[in-house]
Amino acid sequence: MPNRCKLWKISKQNRTCRGLGPSPNWGMIPWRTWLVYGLLTMSSFAAPFAVAPFSAEVTVPIGHGMMGGLWKAKSVADPLYAKGVVVLGGEKPVVLVSVDWCELRNDSYDRWREVLAKAAGTTRERVLVSAIHQHDAPVTDLAAQRLLEQRKLEGSICDLAFHEKAVQGVAAAVIKSLKTPKPFTHIGLGKAKVKQIASNRRYALPDGKISYGRGSASGRNVLAANAPEGTIDPWLRTLSFWNGDTPLAALSTYAVHPMSYYRTGEVSADFPGQARDRRQKETPGCLQIYFSGASGNVTAGKYNKGDRANRAVLAGRLHAAMAAAWKNTQRTPVQQVEFCNAPVNLPPRDHAGFKTADYEAKLKPGVNHWQQCLAAMGLIWRQRCERGQPVDVPVLDLGTAQLLLLPGESYVEFQLAAQQLRPDSFVWVAGYGEGGTGYVPTARQWQEKDHNLNDWCWVHPGAEAKLLKAIKQALLPAANKR
Repeated sequence: MPNRCKLWKISKQNRTCRGLGPSPNWGMIPWRTWLVYGLLTMSSFAAPFAVAPFSAEVTVPIGHGMMGGLWKAKSVADPLYAKGVVVLGGEKPVVLVSVDWCELRNDSYDRWREVLAKAAGTTRERVLVSAIHQHDAPVTDLAAQRLLEQRKLEGSICDLAFHEKAVQGVAAAVIKSLKTPKPFTHIGLGKAKVKQIASNRRYALPDGKISYGRGSASGRNVLAANAPEGTIDPWLRTLSFWNGDTPLAALSTYAVHPMSYYRTGEVSADFPGQARDRRQKETPGCLQIYFSGASGNVTAGKYNKGDRANRAVLAGRLHAAMAAAWKNTQRTPVQQVEFCNAPVNLPPRDHAGFKTADYEAKLKPGVNHWQQCLAAMGLIWRQRCERGQPVDVPVLDLGTAQLLLLPGESYVEFQLAAQQLRPDSFVWVAGYGEGGTGYVPTARQWQEKDHNLNDWCWVHPGAEAKLLKAIKQALLPAANKR
C-alpha cells in the first residue's frame, strides 16, 4: 500500500517531528496550515496537537426537496447544523464533520470534501463528511440535479445554489476555527449502552419465516414490537478531546436510523438533534457532535409508534446514554495522529431496473417525479463507478482509538466486524459517508430477499467482501504491509 497510509508523529517529549514513510511536501502546504503549526510550536511548552471545533447552520429553505425529492419542506421545526473538528498534529489536518442532512451523494459529497479540504489546508480524502440521515432533511446529488434540470423534468432533488451557499458557510466556519486552534493533550474514551432505541429491521414471524418489515415507526405492529431487537450495536461511543482537565469537543456515535416521525414537511434534526442540544447546554465550552453509526438495517421501530410525543422520549434515552458515556470517560495522553485511507471500487447494481437503459426510460416527462429522482441518482452513481472512481474508507488513528467512516447506508454488520478487527482498541464508527451506494447489505440480506433493497440500493451483490477488505486495510495498515 505505497503512500496510502503515512504517519507523521510528533514526539511529546522533545516536540520534534519523526517521519515514518515519505515526508510531506512542505512547499505545497497552504499558509494557513503553516500558521497553525507555527503557533503550536512557538513555545517549547506548547502541545504538539490541536483541535479546531466549528459549527454552521445548514437549514434548507422552504420548498426544498426532502429525502431526495419525495416531498418538500413546508416549515422548520428546528434548524439543521454541520458540526465538526479539524484535528492538527499529523502529517496534514484531518476534518471530521457531521451534517444534519439525509445523504450527500456523488458530486455533492466530493464538493463538500474539496471545499473543506481547501479551507483546512489538507487533502480531500482527509475530510470525513458524515450525514446523520434524518429524513425530514435533504438528500443532495449535484450531478443528478443538473441532469433533471437539463431535461426539464419535474423531479427535484436539491437546490444547487443553496447547496453551494451551505458548503461555503461551513468552510467559513472551518477557516474561523483555525484562527484559534485549541491545544489538546488527551483524548477521552467513553461508552454506554443505549436502552430501548435500536432494533434490526429483520425479525422472525410466528411461522418461522423472516420479515424485514420493521421500519422506523413499527411499534404499532405487535409482531414487530414483541420480536427481539435482533443484530444491533447497543453501545453509544463518545471520543473527546481535552486540554488537561478541560474538554474541547466530544464526538458521539450510535448505530440507529435517526427518525421518530417524518414526511411531515417539517424540517428537523429529529431526536439526535434534541439529545445533542441538551448535551450542549450541559457542556457549554465543549462542542457536542453526533454521528450516526453504520445503521442501514437498524431503526427505532421496535420502540417507536411514530407518535409526535415519542420524539422527546427517544431523545431522552439517547441523551441519557450520551451523559452516561461522558461519565464513564477515561482520558489517555495522546501520542500520535495517524491517517489511513483504503479506496474501494464497489460494483454498481446490475439487476433489471438498475441498468442505464432502465434509468433512461424514467428520465422522461410524464414519469412520476420520485421515479425521476431515483433514476437520476442511480444513473449518476453508475457512471461514477464506470469511470473507476473509488469510494474512500478512511480512518483517523489516535493510538488507543480509531475513527472509521463507512459509505452510505452500510449495514450494522460492517460496524461490528470493524470492532472485532481491533478488539483491544476503541473502534469508533460512523456511517453515511459517500451516499451514492444507498444501502450496503451483506450476502444474507440478498439471500433472504430484504425488500428494503428494492429501490434504495445501488451496489451489486459482492460488495460485502470488497468493503470488508477495505475496512481491514484501513484499520490494520501495518499488518497489510507484511
